[in-house]
Amino acid sequence: MLKHLIIGMLCIAALYMFIPSLITRFIGLRVIRKGTLKKQVALTFDDGPHPYYTPKLLDILQQYQVKATFFVLGSQAEQYPELIRRIDQDGHQIGIHNYCHTSNWLMLPSTIRREHLDRSADIIESITGIRPCYYRPPWGLINLFDFLRYKEYRIALWSLMGGDWSSRYCQTQLKSKLLDGITDGSVVLLHDSGETMGADRHAPYYMLQALDEVLCQLQPKNLHFIRLDQMS
Repeated sequence: MLKHLIIGMLCIAALYMFIPSLITRFIGLRVIRKGTLKKQVALTFDDGPHPYYTPKLLDILQQYQVKATFFVLGSQAEQYPELIRRIDQDGHQIGIHNYCHTSNWLMLPSTIRREHLDRSADIIESITGIRPCYYRPPWGLINLFDFLRYKEYRIALWSLMGGDWSSRYCQTQLKSKLLDGITDGSVVLLHDSGETMGADRHAPYYMLQALDEVLCQLQPKNLHFIRLDQMS
């Protein structure tokens, strides 16, 4: 009896958590992972806005005339509305990354919808007047209901993960990884905050240094750095 119960629970877990995440991560079904046109690249930044690092990031993007997509936490948007306004006024796209950085595997679908997606969308809309419609679940972990239900939110993952949650990695490998990995249609995942679980609080400082050098070196390639909603 216990054995059957355990098997049943594992099957439910696989259906609810593992299978949808595997399908989206490796097959890309019903999510955005990569563009199709040459010379297009989408830089995306998760976990912000951060009062120190986000303004510096916006300055760098402005310097190189780059547009990007920010997947913000609703709680951070609520705390720093002036940064949300600046992101919007600088011409960047704003998406949702839940109200707080909690995995969708650990919550009921109704909780995700009410307390994270709709709540965060309401906050962002109240600041910018624009309701976000792009969504990146924390860690890219998707459950069955994310996969099937959210018609008004388009789920966006990535094709190139920077790994920039570590200060050491940012200092030694991030620059080369971005220069080697960015190609036609890349959707690049970076972070403008190091405050979430498993991240190094100082890593964004070094990420910004690497990003500045990468954008400088990529200028001769005439890449178009665009928002996700502009990517084909």
